[in-house]
Amino acid sequence: MPRILVHNLDVPEDVIDTNRHVNNLAYIRWMQDIAIMHSTARGWPVERYVATATAWVVRSHFVEYLRPAFAGQRLTLLTWVSDIRSRSSTRRYLFWREADRVEIARAETVWVFVDAGTGRAREIPPEMRETFEVVTDRDPLRASGLVSP
Repeated sequence: MPRILVHNLDVPEDVIDTNRHVNNLAYIRWMQDIAIMHSTARGWPVERYVATATAWVVRSHFVEYLRPAFAGQRLTLLTWVSDIRSRSSTRRYLFWREADRVEIARAETVWVFVDAGTGRAREIPPEMRETFEVVTDRDPLRASGLVSP
């Protein structure tokens, strides 16, 4: 079970905007997709949330766009949990282009754990807290093994 989930994707043409680079909404969608992949890899697939009548909802997103990405380029996405509190968790993301070894974007989402029936925040159960290891590494590319120390 990876502490930092690494996922590669090839930028499709349909996410390119009028400025001829990846639209900001694509980054948000990719952030959600990789968060679900990481949760699944850690033993919490969507079906487990449904069975426990729980869910995560977004309190806030922050995205810092550093460089544009274009159709056909391969991006490497990384995500990890950087903080867990009693009812919320902070997840970080890094978008990296290996071809020229540059960071494309950095992002963060504060997720709130909720009761799926009421939508109200609830305590994160111990079995979930134990599943999601908090990563405090300052350099996720090195911590994930993508670049050498």
